Amino acid sequence: MGRIFEKRKHKMFKRYATMAKQFTRIGKEIAIAVKSGGADPSTNARLRLVMQNAKAVNMPKDRVDAAIAKAAGKNDTDNFQEIVYEGKGPFNVGVVVETATDNPTRTIANLRVHFNRTGGEIGKTGSLDFLFDRKGVFRISTNGVNMDELELDLIDAGLDTIDLGDENDAIVYCAFTDFGAMQKALEAKNIEVLEAKLTRLPTTTVTLNKEQHAEFQKLLDRLEEDEDVQEVFHNMVEEGEDEE
Repeated sequence: MGRIFEKRKHKMFKRYATMAKQFTRIGKEIAIAVKSGGADPSTNARLRLVMQNAKAVNMPKDRVDAAIAKAAGKNDTDNFQEIVYEGKGPFNVGVVVETATDNPTRTIANLRVHFNRTGGEIGKTGSLDFLFDRKGVFRISTNGVNMDELELDLIDAGLDTIDLGDENDAIVYCAFTDFGAMQKALEAKNIEVLEAKLTRLPTTTVTLNKEQHAEFQKLLDRLEEDEDVQEVFHNMVEEGEDEE
C-alpha cells in the first residue's frame, strides 16, 4: 500500500512541476511580447497568441493578467532575452535549446554543465541549422469549419499541410517566415486558434536503442528542468519508433 501511495505522490508532484514549468515559460513569453508590442492584445498579435497558449495549459486568467501588468510596468528586472544555443548530445544527437534569460552568462554556464555531464558539448550558433527545418504550427478548432475551403484559403498565407486531429481540431503547418501571415489569415477567417508555436522539425534523425535513449534522456531531463530553458528540440528517434 505504501508503494502505491508513493507512486501516486510522485506522479502528483511531477504533474505540478510540469505545470509550474509551463506557467513560468508562458510568463516569460508574456513579458517578451509586452516589451516588444505593448500590453494591449488587440494590437499585439504576439501577445494574443501567448494568451491563447496560456489557456491551452490551463494557466489561470488572473495570473496571465498579473504577468501582463508586471511586464507593462516600469520594473526592468524581467528584461528577458531570447537566445538559441546548439550542441551535440550523447551519441551525436543534435540538440537546439531555446532560452529566455535575464542573465546570459548564467544560462550558457549552466547549459555547458548539462551537456558536459551527460556526454555532450555545446556547439557554435548556426552549426546545426542543416539538421532542422523551422515551421510554424497552429492547432485550430474545426467546429463549423469547411476544411476543404479553409485549405484553399490558406494557401496564399503559406500553408504547407493540414493534419486533422481526433477531436474537432486540426494542425496547420507553415514555413517559419509565413508565421505572421498565417496568424493574420486565421484571424481574418475567425478560426479559433487553440495553440500556436514555432517548432524545429529534424531533417535527418539519429536512431538510438533503449539503453542509449535512457542515457540521452538524462540530458533532456536536465535541460527541461533548467528555468532559463523554454524549448528543447532534437533529432533523436528511439529504435522501433515511427520516424515520420
